Amino acid sequence: MTRTRAREKPATRDSSSYFFTEVEMYQVVRARLRALVCGMRAARRDAGMVTSEYAMGIVAAVAFAVVLYKVVTSGAVSAELQSVVTEALNARM
Repeated sequence: MTRTRAREKPATRDSSSYFFTEVEMYQVVRARLRALVCGMRAARRDAGMVTSEYAMGIVAAVAFAVVLYKVVTSGAVSAELQSVVTEALNARM
């Protein structure tokens, strides 16, 4: 396990001062976790949709799927897709 240098070496301390002490590391980790949890709580307050928004999203997705299905199954698009697949299967390697 390698340690990284956390701060500059003070002139009055020995060589062990290159690294965080256990107490300092605990405080740093605790502060970062607290910031992470508080940030997640703040993001969660307004992050979700209510039931009516879910319903509208589902209706919009279904409508888009129907339009996409009609476009893909139309004569021109279907013929073009068949020609692309036929050319790919008959390609020489």
